[in-house]
Amino acid sequence: MKQIYAIALTCLTALPALAAEPMSATDFEDYVNGKTLYFGLNGEAYGVEKYLPDRKVQWSFLDGKCKDGFWYEQAGQICFVYEDNPDPQCWSFFREGSGLRAVFENDPSSTVLYEAQQNDDPMLCHGPDVGV
Repeated sequence: MKQIYAIALTCLTALPALAAEPMSATDFEDYVNGKTLYFGLNGEAYGVEKYLPDRKVQWSFLDGKCKDGFWYEQAGQICFVYEDNPDPQCWSFFREGSGLRAVFENDPSSTVLYEAQQNDDPMLCHGPDVGV
């Protein structure tokens, strides 16, 4: 009985250590650099982002419209600024299983994205005003 109690106590005291910690900027950069990641929201395709050298990115909502931007670390969060919006979009990223979970810190109750896949194929980006 003492052994069962000791095992249970060990497991309970280890739980806080198992709580997911957000990735640091260095860990995030090591994970994403040179990759194209597809993200999902509630089981649906949400968007794709290509991570370029020098913390530059290219984002699309999978509609062929791509936005150039960059990311930086601020107060433990990964913040993105895109060419069409000067307001930072800040996220906390967590390693989960074989991918990432991203919590939108500007409104953490509304958006949690999951890495759906990695792909080396080029993103579909139409030029400005295609067809006009």
